[in-house]
Amino acid sequence: MSQLQIYVTVSVFAAVILLIAFNVIDMAVAALTGTCLLIALGILGEEDLIAATRAAAGPLGLLFGGMVVARILATTGLFDLVGDIYLRATRGSGARFLLLLIALVAPICAVLPNATTVILLAPIIVRVCIALELDFVRPMLLTAIISNSAGLLTIVGDPATFLVGSAIGMTFGEYLKRVSLGGVIAILVIVPLLPLLMRDLWTMKRTLSVRVPSKGIERPVYAALAGAVLVLMMALFIFGEKLPIRIVPPAVAVIASALALLVGFAARIEPTDNVLRDVDWKTLVFLASIFCLVQGMAKTGLLQILALKLYQMFGAQLTLVALILLVGVGLLSSLLANVPVAAASIVMVKGYLVMAEVVPETALSAGFSHWPAISIPVFIAMMFGATLGGNATLVGASANIVAAGICARQGTPVTFGIFLRYGLPITIVQLAVSALYVFGLSRLLN
Repeated sequence: MSQLQIYVTVSVFAAVILLIAFNVIDMAVAALTGTCLLIALGILGEEDLIAATRAAAGPLGLLFGGMVVARILATTGLFDLVGDIYLRATRGSGARFLLLLIALVAPICAVLPNATTVILLAPIIVRVCIALELDFVRPMLLTAIISNSAGLLTIVGDPATFLVGSAIGMTFGEYLKRVSLGGVIAILVIVPLLPLLMRDLWTMKRTLSVRVPSKGIERPVYAALAGAVLVLMMALFIFGEKLPIRIVPPAVAVIASALALLVGFAARIEPTDNVLRDVDWKTLVFLASIFCLVQGMAKTGLLQILALKLYQMFGAQLTLVALILLVGVGLLSSLLANVPVAAASIVMVKGYLVMAEVVPETALSAGFSHWPAISIPVFIAMMFGATLGGNATLVGASANIVAAGICARQGTPVTFGIFLRYGLPITIVQLAVSALYVFGLSRLLN
């Protein structure tokens, strides 16, 4: 790639982010236009698009599958039932509403990808907000932030953690031992921030009127089958990779979407066309385009240069490098979608560890899994940086984009600035606490 092409790639990339940040143009249109511009200029070729597609296939599969399963579940009446239980549990208190929101979202994100959780729970949250006469935008944004944070609880909770973990061969159990506690801490630090960031919601008191109970589940057999698909999906997320025929989480989500569509088709509740029409294609197009833009950035060689700079400046001081990566990847993930940032950072970090002679050059191959214990905090720092950094801005994580899309379909668009007002303070505190966790883990393993 020539110097001119490098400058053009970086300029297009920066322009796309600025257009989205200042709400000049729809984010999907901006990202897709930027990708098409790089293709038209010959910067992105056929091989680059194939590479970007390969990297994007997993996260997009997770999202698509979750959207379809959630759409089928929405027709069972299950969301209405859970919404009524949630509403009664709040007792009209804003503080209880927000704390119960954390208690509802976090456990589900331990076994389901974060964006999928937002899709599943959005009908419940919007329903409760309307009943409490609340604006649903901030609770939906908080749901996205909690889901991103809780995505650190397990290796399947967030596409970024899955990418990094699978790149180094980390098992589900190893992840629980080394990373999950940090995810718990990241969730807990949100609680004391809520009275400061959402004071009116926290102090709100409502008198719950006598409500007519929801119709509940009218077709119990259909609801049971749809629920069984969800349970199967959750079980395969946890155990699928241990089966004789290995099933990775993206494949699980796609299989679950097919089963959900079969259940919906057999029940004749509504046409399959309606279900697929309601998939959030805009979000999928945006993320696919961002992956292409990141592929263009990777092609510039800047990632290799950054790996060399890391080694030249810090040598083999892995603890210091881990902390720098946590901040750096966190910053990048706040400006870009965190999943492609994580994918690009893996290449950079592996290159650095080879230069630092922590691992042999064979570590650059896809199948290498013999990572020494001292290198693990570096990758864990990347997980925290990518996952929590995505909380800062609207474009930082797929869950944020999904939440914003849901708000827009409900008639209230979310701007970059509105999300930043709540996401940035939480992200700063979370990254600071995560730095302490990574530092302690690094000292323990060294």
